[in-house]
Amino acid sequence: MAIILGDSDLEELPVMQLAIEAIEGALLARSMGGLVSPPRHNVSFAEKGDLIFTIGGMLDDASIAGFRVYDTFKGPRHEQITAVWSTETAELQGLIIGTRLGEIRTGAIGGIAIRYMSSPDARTVGVIGSGQQARAQLEAAALVRDLTHVRVYSRSERNRYQFALEMEERLGIPVEPVGSPRCAVREADIVICATSSLTPVIKADWLKAGVHINTVGPKMVDEHELGLDVAAAAHLIATDSPEQVKAYKMPFFLEGTASAERLVDLAAIVSGKLTVREGPGQTTLFCSVGLAGTEVLVGARILDALKARAGAD
Repeated sequence: MAIILGDSDLEELPVMQLAIEAIEGALLARSMGGLVSPPRHNVSFAEKGDLIFTIGGMLDDASIAGFRVYDTFKGPRHEQITAVWSTETAELQGLIIGTRLGEIRTGAIGGIAIRYMSSPDARTVGVIGSGQQARAQLEAAALVRDLTHVRVYSRSERNRYQFALEMEERLGIPVEPVGSPRCAVREADIVICATSSLTPVIKADWLKAGVHINTVGPKMVDEHELGLDVAAAAHLIATDSPEQVKAYKMPFFLEGTASAERLVDLAAIVSGKLTVREGPGQTTLFCSVGLAGTEVLVGARILDALKARAGAD
């Protein structure tokens, strides 16, 4: 019988660590052609909104397939459903309902980008944004780098102080709320931009040489949280899904610029096919767009961990 989980069930396991392991395996499989990950598919319901499907899985001996679906309907609460099948047995292994899995998956992809693209001795982080994805990105960063200090800025003073209190307690490292985005990023080895801003939130000349940046928020040509100056300053620019970049209805924010020609696949970096840093002063940029199918693989890893724990009990 399939297992059905909700957000609260995910708190019983080290889900971010499980997700990072699953994402790393997925990107290695992608580099060898073993990951199914087509661009997301939108089904429109006129002015009501869309249902959006991401479908994918792994082509190996323990083959997993499935989908995630979420909505853009006008309402106070938005649920997501992730379904996981075994393609070997045709068994529906489980359903995960809620928003937490998507946050964890995206955070874990950002964590893998930081593991493979940031300087190995990166210790400090500047965070712009104080929502759930900023939390997930920082949690993942703390699992892949030995962090010593974090600064956070968001437009709401209350929100950035709450973020600092919560994440300092969760991670066990100092998290300092600051009064400007420049103060948050100017000495950071790693910068995380996770906002809903439609205009750039940082400038290239605020950043130290050799920084790594993750951008998670809007990335369309007329609406983007990161400026073209930051992309132009980057020695290397990567994304988790070049296919999704090309499939957007609106052009990607780098389209038509010289920076677009330098966009590479994160999977090629994880597999060692591309060298990231040739010197300590080189800046790197990761543009998160959402690699389809990875929610399914993270969900499968969580379901397996719960089954293993139940068996041990």
